[in-house]
Amino acid sequence: MEESIKNKPELKNRLANLYKNNKPKIYVFLSILLVSLITFSYLKYNNEKKNITISEKYIKAGLFLSSQNLEKSKVLYEEIIYSKNSFYGILALNTILEKNLISDKEKILDLFQILITSKLSQEQIDIINLKKSLFLIKNSDFEKGKKILEELIENKSKLKSLAEEIIKK
Repeated sequence: MEESIKNKPELKNRLANLYKNNKPKIYVFLSILLVSLITFSYLKYNNEKKNITISEKYIKAGLFLSSQNLEKSKVLYEEIIYSKNSFYGILALNTILEKNLISDKEKILDLFQILITSKLSQEQIDIINLKKSLFLIKNSDFEKGKKILEELIENKSKLKSLAEEIIKK
């Protein structure tokens, strides 16, 4: 019992000495930690704000599309794709393809490439490549479309069976 009482003041003295000897290091560490937390919070807030802005653009583009203002909706959908947002970018490209908002084949292939080079999961990239191959096949570029499907098969994508079925047809 007496030993535990003697150890408490000794522990306090050790901690006090540790603090005195390493005061600058402790302040630097705490400063770095504080700056890191502030930076992380700012980046998270900024990312959420960008996401909200892009979602508002997507909704606005849909409203323009439903009111037959195709040019404004096309511009907004392109802006969304150029923002490289992983969720709304794919939705925007799907809408452009479904509604035939862009007739220039090269422009559409550029939009595919922008999405492929953005921060997407491998599964999303595979889906975009599948859509790209279907687009190429539909637009009389069967060889390029077939090549993309073969790459999906070689990479053992989850879409391998679907790609094999498309090539057979």
